[in-house]
Amino acid sequence: MITCVVFDVDGTLVDSVDQHASAFQDAFTEFGRSVPHSEIRMQIGKGLENLLPVFLSQEEIGEFGEALGKRKGEIFRKRYFHSIKAFAGVRELFERIRRDGRRIALATSAEKEELGALKACAGIGDLVDAETCAGSVNRTKPEPDIYENVLGQLGHPPPREVICVGDTPYDIEAAARAGLGSIALRSGGFPEITLLEAAGIYDNPQDLLINYDESPLNR
Repeated sequence: MITCVVFDVDGTLVDSVDQHASAFQDAFTEFGRSVPHSEIRMQIGKGLENLLPVFLSQEEIGEFGEALGKRKGEIFRKRYFHSIKAFAGVRELFERIRRDGRRIALATSAEKEELGALKACAGIGDLVDAETCAGSVNRTKPEPDIYENVLGQLGHPPPREVICVGDTPYDIEAAARAGLGSIALRSGGFPEITLLEAAGIYDNPQDLLINYDESPLNR
C-alpha cells in the first residue's frame, strides 16, 4: 500500500521548464557562451552541478560556474517567474491523496529561495508534509540524494510504500537509485521514450487525478 507520494515541482506541478531553460540561456550568453534553448531544455531537472558539465569544461566551471548559476537564478526570478502557472488539477490531486491518508513530500532540484514561491503558485503549501531542494543535499538528480533526504524527513517508510511523481528521466532515474517506484508526467515536454521506466505515464496532474483509482498511486 502506498503511504507517501513524493512530487517533483518544475514541469510536474508548475509549467516552468521553458522559463528555466530561457534563464539559463540568458546567463550563458552573459558569460560568453551561445547554447541552444532546445539543448538546455533537455537538461532541466538536473541540479546545477550536473547541468553545467554538459555545456562547460571543468576549467570554465571552476572559473565562473558558481557565478553563472547565481546569475541564472536572478534572471529566472526577475524575467521569467511571473509567467509561470500551475498545471490544472494540482491542488485537487493533493487533496485526494491527503483524503486517502497518504503523506505528500516535494523533492526538487530547484533552489530553496524558489521553492516557496513555486508552492504558492501551485496553491499547495498547506498540503506538504516534507520537502527537499537543491541546497539541502550535496548531489542533485539524477543522483538519489534528494529522495533519500526527504525519506529521512518522512521517517524512512519502506520503499514499497513510496512512489515518486516527476516529468523528467532524471526524476525516474533518481527514484530508481533510491529504490523507489515512479510515475511520469508528459507535462514537462520530455520525449515519452525517455520516461518508459516509470510504472505509469500520464499527461499532467489532472490526467493522473482523473485516472487515480487505476493508477500506481492507488496500488
